[in-house]
Amino acid sequence: MSKNIDWSNLGFGYMETEKRFVSNFKNGAWDEGTLTGDSTVTISECAGVLQYAQTVFEGLKAYTTEDGKVVCFRPDLNASRLADSCRRLEMPVYPEDKFIEAVVKTVEANIDYVPPYGSGATLYIRPYMFGSNPVIGVKPADEYQFRVFVTPVGPYFKGGVKPITIRVCDFDRAAPHGTGHIKAGLNYAMSLHAIVDAHNQGYDENMYLDAATRTKVEETGGANFIFITKDGKLVTPKSDSILPSITRRSLMVVAEKYLGMEVEHREVYFDEVKDFAECGLCGTAAVISPVGKIVDHGKEICFPSGMEEMGPTIKKLRDTLTGIQMGHIEAPEGWIKVIRE
Repeated sequence: MSKNIDWSNLGFGYMETEKRFVSNFKNGAWDEGTLTGDSTVTISECAGVLQYAQTVFEGLKAYTTEDGKVVCFRPDLNASRLADSCRRLEMPVYPEDKFIEAVVKTVEANIDYVPPYGSGATLYIRPYMFGSNPVIGVKPADEYQFRVFVTPVGPYFKGGVKPITIRVCDFDRAAPHGTGHIKAGLNYAMSLHAIVDAHNQGYDENMYLDAATRTKVEETGGANFIFITKDGKLVTPKSDSILPSITRRSLMVVAEKYLGMEVEHREVYFDEVKDFAECGLCGTAAVISPVGKIVDHGKEICFPSGMEEMGPTIKKLRDTLTGIQMGHIEAPEGWIKVIRE
């Protein structure tokens, strides 16, 4: 029985649900894990996560398809990205098959919080892991906790998807050979000042350039860029310090296999940006946010697609991907994990 929630007026925020999954790593091994009704975390004041930010996370969604199934999208890629993040921060890898099991169990236990089809809302799933035992010397923790909670969220953009204005940022998001390619909490902590500053200056987001030369496009604080050339190619920036967005990787397949577009995943120089026809940001929360204007220290780059609506090619990409997610369009094998038939 679906919860009595005003689904169409949900914001993008946290709402406590009934159950969450918890597993602990101790003496070199993960326990079986369990569902609990307790939403509080109790840890030592000296826990590794509090002292040295040893924490990683993921984000994915469950939703109701047109034919009433509850599904989530490519959770295997979230599982493998979390494993990569763990390895980089010297944390024990949570087994990828167990990760998917934990996601399924948590969604099943909160099935009444999955918004109905057509509401625009989804169930956001947040798996995360942190160092839990006391660590005072600078070293990895010995004990960890892996958790999954869910919360129903409204559409990322209230009132439709309007093109946004972003600025070229003077701060760096990630160092070459740093941690930009993993989903570590510390990457997001350091982007907070830059996003608050951008909002204070009247911009929606930051465009980060590569830290070494400041000539190449990387990403924003929480999304990958996609560009459309004037002759209809999809171009996505390539760099070792960009987070490998699951949405971006999926859009590249959609472009090539479903829309017959040419796709280029390569270094993108900032000098080229003015010559693109369309620009967007892609990620789990919004799928694609169209960019209408980029401001580089007072110089404006305005895309031909304009400030009123999403460019035609990006709209087609978004409609095709959401069509696959919602079950109108047949998905590539393995993309849709059915949680409830």
